[in-house]
Amino acid sequence: MRAAVMRHSTLVVDTVPDPVPAEGEVLVKTLACGICGSDLHALKHAAKMVDAARESGMPFALDPGRDVVMGHEFCAEVVDFGPNTSTTLRAGDRVVSMPMLFRNGAIQAVGYSNDVPGGYGELMALSAAIALPVPNGLSTEHAALTEPMAVGVHAVAKARLDANDAPLVVGCGPVGLAVIAALKLRGVEPIVAADFSSKRRALAERLGAHVVVDPAQRPTFEAFNEAASFRPAVVFECVGVPGMLQQIMRQAPLGARLVIAGVCMEDDVIKPIFGINKELSVQFVLGYQPDEFANTLAAIADGRIDVAPLITGRVGVDGVPAAFETLAHPDAHAKILVEPWR
Repeated sequence: MRAAVMRHSTLVVDTVPDPVPAEGEVLVKTLACGICGSDLHALKHAAKMVDAARESGMPFALDPGRDVVMGHEFCAEVVDFGPNTSTTLRAGDRVVSMPMLFRNGAIQAVGYSNDVPGGYGELMALSAAIALPVPNGLSTEHAALTEPMAVGVHAVAKARLDANDAPLVVGCGPVGLAVIAALKLRGVEPIVAADFSSKRRALAERLGAHVVVDPAQRPTFEAFNEAASFRPAVVFECVGVPGMLQQIMRQAPLGARLVIAGVCMEDDVIKPIFGINKELSVQFVLGYQPDEFANTLAAIADGRIDVAPLITGRVGVDGVPAAFETLAHPDAHAKILVEPWR
């Protein structure tokens, strides 16, 4: 099959072996797969990601010296079944799935594995037990955004919002937009969002933000305090660059809770005395739970989460390397979908 392959920290388009589904697996044709900011990080920082996974006890790893077909935000069509696979799925069904494959007693991360290709290729193998049928009427491209939107749903769940809390979302890239959508899903008001990009602020409003702030024009927390009337602050950090956490700790009000959803791949420095003096709480988040993934699919299907504004580009396999270059300048796009059949 043809695929966009991460090879020695570069992306190349090549022909690679078709995946062969094992027992309990289904072979699927990739219909659409979003390009995630984590994939951009992996292309530059794969070795750091592997080291961090190993040191933190994550149950999977990859060898950056070997080929990787990335892509973990996908919708696909069932085409075949592994031997002795019992499932209610049928050929032709469209599915989404948490990007994990259970094989030989180990967990493979779909899209971050040397042995299990992700959605930047024409075919994938998925665990039948966790593949979810796409509800009738839901478009393929919208279903493909189940995974990134579930990240926002999980981050909001981990925030444990009280009725009197007021959220501030710092950074309106795909993660921040997913958090805004999840806050809207819970009926939280007001939702305040900050970003330097006018395009991203506009997307934040479309996804549900009540107040948007340009930090270049007005201090973010000044605008937040005005909108929230000094209610308890829950700050979602969705930028993931060095220095951002310390900046938020310095500016946050007393007793604020910080939810760290941005993925920072560099070493960072904070001054704990700011957190001590203000009695700040810090919660790091990752991924989602199976029920959150399924509930996100349902929310997209019935229109409670509107993902249409997020899709700003589409490419075939040959266009993936250029799309990565484009996304290095994030003001132009929110989510580019890879459609390998193009």
